[in-house]
Order: sequence, then C-alpha cells, then structure tokens
Amino acid sequence: MSLFRLSPPFLSSTSSVTLHMIQLLIAIVPALIAIIFFFGPGILINITLAILSALATEAIMLRLRNRPIKPFITDGSAIVTAVLFATAVPPLTPWWMTVIGILFAIIFAKHLFGGLGYNPFNPAMVAYIILLLSFPLEMTIWLPMKELTDNPMDIISAIQIIFNGELTTGANIDTFSGATPLDVMKTQISLSQLPDHIQNQALFGLFGGIGWEWINIWFAIGGIFMIYRRIISWHIPAAMITALLTISTATFLIVPQATADPLFHLLSGGTMIGAFFIATDPVTASTTTRGRLIFGAGVGLLTYIIRVWGGYPDGIAFAVLLMNMLVPLIDYYTQPKIYGMVK
Repeated sequence: MSLFRLSPPFLSSTSSVTLHMIQLLIAIVPALIAIIFFFGPGILINITLAILSALATEAIMLRLRNRPIKPFITDGSAIVTAVLFATAVPPLTPWWMTVIGILFAIIFAKHLFGGLGYNPFNPAMVAYIILLLSFPLEMTIWLPMKELTDNPMDIISAIQIIFNGELTTGANIDTFSGATPLDVMKTQISLSQLPDHIQNQALFGLFGGIGWEWINIWFAIGGIFMIYRRIISWHIPAAMITALLTISTATFLIVPQATADPLFHLLSGGTMIGAFFIATDPVTASTTTRGRLIFGAGVGLLTYIIRVWGGYPDGIAFAVLLMNMLVPLIDYYTQPKIYGMVK
C-alpha cells in the first residue's frame, strides 16, 4: 500500500496576476460606458489603439530582453496600463499621441526598470505626464456637454477627428474643444468670481461638472467592487478620499469665496479613478498597512494643493508620481515588528 505525502501549506489560492487584471477591467467597464454616454465613442478608439500599441511594444521589449513572450504578454498588465492611460486622456486625443504615450509607459516606465514588479512609477501616469508637459494644448481637448447635446458625435466622426484632426465638413478640432470643470473653476476663481456663481453655469451639474460627477460615481462603484473582491485594499482609497475631503472642507469653511465645496473636488476630474484604480497599483504603492494610509493621504493632499495653487487643473497624476518617489522611505519606516523582536 503506497502512501502519498503532501507538504504544507495545504490551502491553495486561485489568485493570479491575470485574474486580478481581468477583475480590474470588469470593474472599470461601468465608468467607461458613462464616459461614452457623456463624451462620445472616442474613448473606444483610444482604448483599442492603446491596447494594440501596448501589446506590440510589450512583445518587442520582451524579445529584446530575451524573456518568454507568452507568459508576460498574457498576464494582462500591459492591457490594464493601456486602458487606464486611454481613460485618463481626452476622448479625442490624436492617435499619434496615444501611441507615443504607450511607448513611454511600456518602454521607459516599465521595462527599462526591469519589467512588471520592478517599476517604481505608475506607467500610465508617466505616459500621461509626458504628454501633458509636451502637448498641453492637445491634452485639453474635451468636448463641451452643450456641443454634444446639440450635435451628438458618432463613431465615424470620432475616427475622423482622432486620425485626421478634423471632420469631413471641415470643422477643425478646436471647434469642439472645451475646458474641464476643474479648469473653469480654477480660472474664474483667480478672476475673483465666486464659486457659487461659477457652478451656476451650464457646464456644472449638482456637485461637479455635468457628466464628470456620474463618471466619478461609477469609478467609485467599480472600486468598491474591487475592494469586495479583495483585488485592492481599502486603505489607499479611504485615506486619499478622507485627506482630500478634510483639506477641501477646511479651506471651504475658512475662505468659501476662494475654493469650491468639498463635493465638487470629490466628484470632479480624476478623483475616483485615481483613488481606486491608479493610486492602488500594487507595484508602485506602499506595501505596509500604515504605509498605504500615509501614501493615500499624501496623494489626496497633493492633489488638492496642485488643483488649487498649482499650475494644472487636476493633480492626480503628479500626486501619484510624487508619492511613488516616497514609497521606499514610507515602507522603511512603517514595517511591522517581527514576531519575537523587542524594539
């Protein structure tokens, strides 16, 4: 009689990088549908182009590094980077900018540091910042809701603008550009306009910009789904949202004539995608429990500082990258005590 002897541990897990990436993509779908509903189908073209560029670049870099292509290209990490990047940029971003951004994300922000698991900075945010600094005009092309209501955009029109820069009727892309609610709020406050009066404009809804508030809500719902599925922990989103809410409430109570209300900051720009999908990147965020709280709070505080006093309307990308730089220091000072050690 033969006996089979197994070594512990006896519990197995079905968790894998690919499974995590698939569930993240599922969680982001409702918000993508909202973006399509409010800003047109250009986001679908951006995502498709970004994914194709990311997979091609990933395969080339793996070959150049003499790494097996199939295990790494099918783990879903390149696709997630592409989707997050394409979601962050304007829906009518020219095709060549999307390609350039993905090249920077995959080559410089990922593989030149050693590939997945070794990159210190969030690749999607590196690509976004590179484009924002290099092409600030193109990165502000957001369709005004009034224009979309009067002239709904179809997929053919979006393709013409993204690949040709104009519609067949000859309308230039600048005709359809418009400032985001964060940009309008910041600019007009600097011109001594009151936030309450600014939010009465057609661009704004109940709490944030029309469309933006619903998009942020769906990103938050997707994030809660990921917390429920244990794809991410609650620490970073909770700390980031709490910090942003705290500082925005404090400044609103002290100088209400010079800053928007807290709900505007929570439901505008990239707040919720930043809190649940970007700042929670397991490779570039802090790995300790206390460290995650510090990391998330830092992202929230820096986001508000950049929004109100910085040179850009939204500060999510800059805040995440700045906190990425501090992760080694945060992790060093927040390591839990090893069992049995007295210190």
